[in-house]
Amino acid sequence: MTDAALPLFGDPAGDRGPGVDETFATAHRVPLDAHSWVEHVPGWLSGADLLFDELLRVAGWEQRERWMYAERVTEPRLTAEYPDLADAPAFLRTVAAALTRHYGVEYDRLWLNLYRDHRDSTGWHGDGASTRRRECIVPVLSLGAARRFLIRPTAGGPSTVFQPLAGDLVVMGGRCQTDWRHCVPKQATPAGPRISVNIAASSQAVPD
Repeated sequence: MTDAALPLFGDPAGDRGPGVDETFATAHRVPLDAHSWVEHVPGWLSGADLLFDELLRVAGWEQRERWMYAERVTEPRLTAEYPDLADAPAFLRTVAAALTRHYGVEYDRLWLNLYRDHRDSTGWHGDGASTRRRECIVPVLSLGAARRFLIRPTAGGPSTVFQPLAGDLVVMGGRCQTDWRHCVPKQATPAGPRISVNIAASSQAVPD
């Protein structure tokens, strides 16, 4: 890891907290088609358990609802949001700054999902609410238990499967949000809680 490994919560004992690898040495890019790609960066964040525990405690999780097939349903996960990056926990600002430097996108907001166990999930979707340009770069940091992350063409077809571990980064680029759909499915095998940290940029959204 590089000198980007910074203290997370100002431990008076001087212990080093989580850190990011600004070299992206483990990055592996998977082309989905001529216009879309997913980059998997194993172990990008060290000390992931410390960040997981802090976010579980402070993020202000909410149970939300959404419209589906003409009825309002409860989402099978919890959500937290930082529309202004300045309000986020300090180390998440470090994360966003490292991603801004690497991908050349000014990341300035965060959306967090908490999958409490193997029964929580999210269905097939694109991140259109915050990334409505046809081409964009959307990083997602995984914390906690491993869960499958699937992506397939919008029109349907075989899925490409990733299973990020705690501290792994999965980055969707190109036309992933329009030409492809992704999900975190339910699973039969018991699993502990997982947090996904979705890093977004106002510059990648079309103004309302």
